[in-house]
Amino acid sequence: MNKSVYSLVLSDEVVAAVDRAAYRAGMSRSAFINSVLAEAVSYTTPEKRMSDIFSEIEQLMSGDIFRIMPRPSDSALAIRSALQYKYKPVIRYGIELYRSFDTSIGKLKVSLRTQSDSLIAEFERFTGIWVRLEQEHIISHFPDGITYETGDGKFTRTFCLPPDKHKLTDDGIAEALSEYIKMFDDIIKLYFANCSDHAKAQAIVRKRYEEYYAGNMPII
Repeated sequence: MNKSVYSLVLSDEVVAAVDRAAYRAGMSRSAFINSVLAEAVSYTTPEKRMSDIFSEIEQLMSGDIFRIMPRPSDSALAIRSALQYKYKPVIRYGIELYRSFDTSIGKLKVSLRTQSDSLIAEFERFTGIWVRLEQEHIISHFPDGITYETGDGKFTRTFCLPPDKHKLTDDGIAEALSEYIKMFDDIIKLYFANCSDHAKAQAIVRKRYEEYYAGNMPII
């Protein structure tokens, strides 16, 4: 959505009230006025859409397993989980949404907070298995492909809408993103619980991954 500079004549008292309300909302004057006017004319701004999706994700993922972090920006949400492995390293899931949804709607950034080289190596071995599984099972749904980046204990994956899901509602997108992270978290924990035997761990990961999609897991 493009933005331009407009001149408005407003009373000082109104501007003062707007500034107080914007401060309470943690927004700039311009952002607050933009939000109020959009709501008044029933227009959903990209910021409002992202906020609604994130609010739904927070509800869907609340509980004992995940910790929802304060939002770092309008377009990002951070979620933490912990591995039951040695020093219980923290896994951080960062969701970044784009202002406009086309074939790609955003990306997932997964990072493992650890200084252990062996733990990072296991994480990268797992993400390699994960990418191969996605290439085998779901890549056919995405004509433009899925972009991955991995290294240094970090993993990034774009979230894409299959051609038949372009009209997915915001609640549907929130559910799909939530279910994907829950699946990833469940399976990576299974992997680390069995990684002393890599062949066994890989077989367990494959079996659980296929079970998810056999149960009509949302594809995104």
